[in-house]
Parts: sequence; C-alpha cells; structure tokens
Amino acid sequence: MMTTDTIAEHQPFQAEVAELLHLMVHSVYSETDIFLRELISNASDALDKLRYEAIAAPDLTADGAPPKIRILPDKRTGTLSVIDNGIGMDRQELIENLGTIARSGTRSFLSRLSEAKDGAGLIGQFGVGFYAAFMVADRIVVTSRRAGTDEVWTWSSSGGNGFDIGPAGDEDARRVARGSEIVLHLKPEAVKYLEPYEIERIVGAYSDNIQFPIELKPEQGESRQINSASALWQRSKSELTPEDYTQAYRAIAGAFDEPAMTLHYRAEGRQSYAVLLFAPSTKPFDLFEPLRKGKVKLYVRRVFIADDADLLPGYLRFVRGVIDSEDLPLNISREMLQNNPQLAQIRKAVTGRVIGELESLSEKEPDTFAKIWDAFGPVIKEGIWEDYERREKLLALSRFTTTAGDKRSLKQYAENLKPNQTEIYYLVGDSIDRLKSNPKLESANARGIEVLLLTDPVDAFWTSAPLDFGGKPLKSLSQGDVDFGLIPLIDASNHDKEKSGPDEATTIAVIKDILGDRVSDVRVSQRLTTSASCLVAGGQGRDRQLERLLAQQNKAAGSRPILEINMRHPLVAAIAGNKDTARDLSFLLLEQAQILDGELPEDPAAFASRLNHLVLRGLSGEEG
Repeated sequence: MMTTDTIAEHQPFQAEVAELLHLMVHSVYSETDIFLRELISNASDALDKLRYEAIAAPDLTADGAPPKIRILPDKRTGTLSVIDNGIGMDRQELIENLGTIARSGTRSFLSRLSEAKDGAGLIGQFGVGFYAAFMVADRIVVTSRRAGTDEVWTWSSSGGNGFDIGPAGDEDARRVARGSEIVLHLKPEAVKYLEPYEIERIVGAYSDNIQFPIELKPEQGESRQINSASALWQRSKSELTPEDYTQAYRAIAGAFDEPAMTLHYRAEGRQSYAVLLFAPSTKPFDLFEPLRKGKVKLYVRRVFIADDADLLPGYLRFVRGVIDSEDLPLNISREMLQNNPQLAQIRKAVTGRVIGELESLSEKEPDTFAKIWDAFGPVIKEGIWEDYERREKLLALSRFTTTAGDKRSLKQYAENLKPNQTEIYYLVGDSIDRLKSNPKLESANARGIEVLLLTDPVDAFWTSAPLDFGGKPLKSLSQGDVDFGLIPLIDASNHDKEKSGPDEATTIAVIKDILGDRVSDVRVSQRLTTSASCLVAGGQGRDRQLERLLAQQNKAAGSRPILEINMRHPLVAAIAGNKDTARDLSFLLLEQAQILDGELPEDPAAFASRLNHLVLRGLSGEEG
C-alpha cells in the first residue's frame, strides 16, 4: 500500500480522457487481460528510454541496478503492483502522459470504441493502454521518480472527472529510487489477477519476448523470472515456431491479430543487422494519420534507439517490427538518424526485401496476400506515386476491381488484351457501382475491353503520373481522346455505322453557343454508344476525379470540362432540328453528364425547372 502525507493538487482530465475512462469503467470487454500487457509494455518502453539516455548520461544508471519489471500481487490489500526502474516521470510528464491523449483522431477512436463489441484490439492499436487498467481497477496510484532527479511524485485517480497529483510521502520516496510504481486497487470481479498462475498465463501469452526480465513476487515464496527476456530477432529461424513469431508480433506491435506475413533474416557484409518484420492481417487504427509515421523500432546492439526512425517508406508504414544494427553508433541522436548514410542503406535494402517478400507471397500464397491487400492496398498504392525506383514492382503487386472481375493484376489484364489494343484503360470515381454504370464505359464494353475501376482516394493521384506496364501506357477514360476504332466490336450487327444523323458541325456550334464558357469544348464522343453525353478532361492537365478532389480541398473551381455528345442519340439530334427546345436540351446534356459523374448541376433549381418543362411538353404532345 502507498501513503502520502502531503496535500495533492486536483486536476481535471482532458475531455477525451474522461470519455475514454467512462467507457473503460462502465463497459465489460471480454479481453480484460489487455491491461497487464499494456502496463508491461509501457514499463519496457521506460527501460528502453533509460538505456538510450544513459548512453549520453551514464550517471543515470550509476547505481548499477539491473533493468527489470516486477509484478507484486497482494491479496490482503486487493492490489496489484507493476514496478519498473526505468526512466520515470516528473510532475509535468505525469500530467501529460496520464492526463491527456496527444493523438490526432481521438474523437474517431472513441466513437469506434463505444460501438465495438470488444474494444481490446482498438485499445492496443491506438496506444492508450494505460487507461485499460480502469477495466479492472477502481483506483490507480502511480508513484514515479525521473532518473537523475530527487523529486518523487504521486498521481492517483478513480477514473472519474480528474486526478490528484502531488509530492510523494517519505515512505514512497524511499521505496521508488528510480522509475515508476503503478498500484491497481482491483475491482471485486478482477481479483483473479492476484493469482500467480493468471499473471504467468498473461505474460506467457503477450509479453514473453519483452527484452527485460519480468519478475513475479508472490505473497509466499521468492521472486522468479516468468518471461524468456530474449531478443527473438537475434535467434536463428530454425529455433523458432510460428507461435513464437505470433507472440513476438503481438508484443512488438501491441496487437491481437495474427501476422499475415513474417520476414526474419540477418544481413551480413558491409553492414550487419537483424530484421524481424510483420505485416498485420487487420488494419491498425492510425493507418491514415497525416504524419504517416512508421512503426518499426530501431535498436543498436540490442539497445533501443527510436521507434520513429523512418526505417521504411511511408507507403509501408503498416509493417511492424524491429531492425537491430551492429554497426551504428550507440550515441546516434534522433536528429542524426534522418541524414545517416548507413541508415539510408539499411532502409533501401530492407524496403527491397519487404517488397520482394510481398511479391513471393502474391505468387505462392495468393489468399494470404489478398488479406494484406484488402487491409493495406490503398497505402501500398501511395508508393506508385512516391517511389519511382520501385514503381513497376508496385504496379505488378497491385490488385484491382475491373469490369472483368475482382483482385485482378495488371499481368492478368495484359493477358486479356483485345486485338489492336495498345493501352490499359481505367476509370476513377467514388464507388464501384457508380463506375459500372458510367456512360464512359459503353464503347469499351461493346468491344469487351477490360477497364480498371478505381475508387480509393489515392487512385486519383498515382494515376496522374506517366505510367505504363509491360510497354502499355495507362489511359483514363475520363481524359483526352479515346479511339477504339481499330478494336472490333463484340456484336457488329447491332452497330449501324451507316445510320444518318444531324450535321455534326451545326449541332456542335449550337451547343457551344448556348453553353458558352461552362465547357471548354464540345465534340463528338468515341466513348458513348447509348448515352447522350459525358464530361471529360483535356489531354493535358488533371483527370476529372483529381480535379474534383483538389477543388473540394482548396475550395477552388477546377478547369472547365469538355462535353462529349453522342450524335446517334435522339436528344442530340433534336437540338439541331428544334430551335425552341435547343437551349433546354443543351443544358440537359451538360447537367445529366454532371449527375452521372457524381456532381450537382450548377443550378439545381434551374435544372429541375428545365426538366419539368421538357417533360410537360412531351406529355402535351402525346395528348395532342
């Protein structure tokens, strides 16, 4: 038990923390074991940080006390203590670390957590594991001494509106020479966590590969180490089982799922380093945070250096794991990491190995690769835009929904090319269903040409780069000229080439005059077979979908589109032959093309009025 003989200051929790604690206290998740795994993980991080800071300031560990984590159950008082002799926290760090959540996306996380049947996975993914302890504790008391300081502070909370913080009493200060002591006053229904076998079970399942010794001190008997405390990545692959890798993945990544891919090897030569990397099988919560930070930890000779050293490019940020160098200096600073040439070489080599492993998986275990692609495909496609050197490999890895099926590769597409087809066609939009009904597909469908249907926001960006696959350029059906004239129709009998229509030049001139600067041009379409009109972008500049996305972000108008018309459609034919309705029909061609692209007409009220007017004229003509 802890005592304090000084007056503590009360402070409120940040609003998001208060809401999170309410969810913890009043919800019952099936995986309450998570609390111990998270506290042990935090203790391990504190020990890692002390080892790192002690490189520059050896006095921090002058007492020679070996780094370790201790767990003390006490049935008499109903408390469970988790103690480390790591870096510790001062007053301000206790407030910042235990009173606020300095993460973007907090509101979205809380919404998802409140809706989840079992929030344990989300808690681990988001990194708010300390608060998970309130699932099993009525009250938590933290006593901490920052390494190298004399002040000891006590933080306590019952998971309500706030916490108390103040100087620790003399007895507590003597007991905590360095690091943190976390005492959980367990709820009656959580007293099972005072049983040594329960503690050993959880440590064995989730924390066995924590690098530091975890000691259990039962009420009766001597302390004993209950984890292996080995750097698993330094061991030979032949010594390890799939279960070992799963446990290591869960400990390193703070996850509950199974790793979909494991990459474990040692590089020797100009540089020596060990690599243990995992691709998760489910999407981490913070995958699309704006900073796009990686989650691969950097060690130097088993000493933790950083978890944000950018060891992989941003488009591989879903990969979790460890890289342990034998050659980097132990005193390398976080600032030096960004410009270190040795680290740049490691990054390049490891990135190549990860992509190579994904390639191998796509060929040998397509179902497993499909899981990775379903979770992280949009992220991997960022690399097509960013990584020119590996663009061809990333294109080959990519899987697409097309007019021919799902999860199609560009290699499969190339094998399905039609006679005289020289380009790979794609269409970018908001949803598969809307793309499948897009009139720009009509001429391609009539010839059996496969079209990639791209709906991820990133698709509008990477497709703006000049791309080709196997010598075939990628071509948007929403941009520039399209000519399918040399590709035979599936059923030529249904396409009457000799059917006469209105004069093209006259019709185009009338529509241009009416629409004015609302469009940049009007021309006859090679894309359409049954629809009256569509909108496309010019051959230079941005695709239509990219224009819309940038316009939404910048609140600025995009470039004017080109209106393509189908000269065989009765609506188009009526424009040249009826001056009374030409204005309404011309606007209708533009506005229905906007609607089919997922846009609103510029003036929805005027559109509705025109449409009603034309319908009523048609009805009166029928009655007459």
